[in-house]
Amino acid sequence: MTQTLTAPPAQRPRLRLTRFRDLALVPAIVLLVLVGALIDPVFLSRANILNVLQQQTELSLLVLAEAVILIAGKFDLSLESTIGLAPALALGLVVPAASHGLGTDWPTALAIPLCLLTGALIGAFNGLLILRFKLSAFIVTLGMLIVLRGLQIGLTGGQNLFDIPQSVLYLGNAVWLGVPASIWICAALFAVGIVALGFVRHGRAVYAIGGNVDAARAAGIRTERIVWSVLIVGGVLAALAGLLMTGRLGSVAAAQGQGMIFTVFAAAVIGGVSLDGGKGTLFGALCGVIVLGLINNILTLGGVSAQWIQAIYGGIILVALILARLTSGKAQD
Repeated sequence: MTQTLTAPPAQRPRLRLTRFRDLALVPAIVLLVLVGALIDPVFLSRANILNVLQQQTELSLLVLAEAVILIAGKFDLSLESTIGLAPALALGLVVPAASHGLGTDWPTALAIPLCLLTGALIGAFNGLLILRFKLSAFIVTLGMLIVLRGLQIGLTGGQNLFDIPQSVLYLGNAVWLGVPASIWICAALFAVGIVALGFVRHGRAVYAIGGNVDAARAAGIRTERIVWSVLIVGGVLAALAGLLMTGRLGSVAAAQGQGMIFTVFAAAVIGGVSLDGGKGTLFGALCGVIVLGLINNILTLGGVSAQWIQAIYGGIILVALILARLTSGKAQD
């Protein structure tokens, strides 16, 4: 009886520490803003801030997708290739052969639906291999990353696709109320994700599945259906990120998205999302994206070579793992 009464208080300090870890990046963001202002007065200009946020929108959508998948207890490394293949395939079907298209000349109005559908199909196929064939999510999505990258290079012939439809260019370059549309889109999707995971039954079930899939199944949660849905949504978000990047740059690069998955995991981990599943918040993941974006911008304005940025990202991940150990009492394996 005594143990039953004293157990809840013993859990409260750790809960508070975990919540603190989700919000710990807020003062870090404030500190980075102050550092950036001291390094270069241009840092605080409206144009620079909007530029930093817009450049991070594609990464933000990938982090949003990966964070939900990680909370559900799975991995998806193929998001890095989906952001490139989905727009490459969709635009290859609609742009003329003279612009390195496939020569099919489908209606340009199909570009956006085809891209999103491609992302959904990739996520669904990942779910088939992971859930029906019981294969490792890490190995499956690693293999898909390689396959999709090869398909992208094969479809594009190693060349950039240009002559992009106006609808795609609009997504990447439109300005709403003085702010790039991509920033509004990203903010809206994060808001939807935060509400869904926090207040919708199926969203809360994602945490239950990631925390203990057997207990979730015993509680009547359709675990496979929800995880499959999460993987499909992740693929769609990656495809949308590809559309935003294509519209912003005005072309689809043959290597679009290459290397992004490392930054995606860096942002998610430093934002407090556990690699073990069942823990973390989308707000924390978004803060992780902002931190990396600010660091990148500060290093650029400070004249630091781009080759050092990846090393700094790796160091940030190691520090985040140490903090996770200190605040939750458990390392993120």
